[in-house]
Amino acid sequence: MSERRACGLLGMWRSSCRYQSKPDRNQDLREKLVELAHERPRFGYRRLGVLLARQGAPVNHKRLFRVYRQAGLSVKRNRRKKLVRVGVSRPVLTAPNAEWSLDFVSDGLAGGRAIRVLTIVDNFTRECLALEADSSFSGERVTRILDRVIERRGRPRAIRMDNGPELTSRRFMSWCIDRKITANYIQPGKPVQNAYASHCTSLERSGMID
Repeated sequence: MSERRACGLLGMWRSSCRYQSKPDRNQDLREKLVELAHERPRFGYRRLGVLLARQGAPVNHKRLFRVYRQAGLSVKRNRRKKLVRVGVSRPVLTAPNAEWSLDFVSDGLAGGRAIRVLTIVDNFTRECLALEADSSFSGERVTRILDRVIERRGRPRAIRMDNGPELTSRRFMSWCIDRKITANYIQPGKPVQNAYASHCTSLERSGMID
């Protein structure tokens, strides 16, 4: 029986019948990669490829990555450690300026433009010390507003606030250190630990306070 007829009866391509396995062309490359990976365990495939090129054996990056993965040499990535802030327990307040609350409340204008309102409240007297509205705030802008309040009110011993970028910037933290003010950060995802400022802003918007 001819090859054509036999392959037709079996439903097989003649090219598949004639195929002969080829020797592994990547064996030498795999051995070199394993050797270099043992010498440089934290190197990825690109940096190993640079070492191969320095040895006079440049390899296409696609082939290099395929052999690198087949050899099981993938480097485990170290995840970036996140700063975990532990909320400070609410102290017993006995006098004004013992602790202020600082928070931002978002709102929108009739034209659709978003605004933010910076609220500063004395947690002992529940007095709203400042309400500042703008489209955005920087850490330096917040410190300027606080300086104006301190000029007429006095310096607080501590400020309670969330973990926003304006309040965790180096500019703001250095300002607290220079004025010897303790920064009491609340736990992320628990705004109820700093509810005084948000409550004051909601009363202002409803017209209950002037």
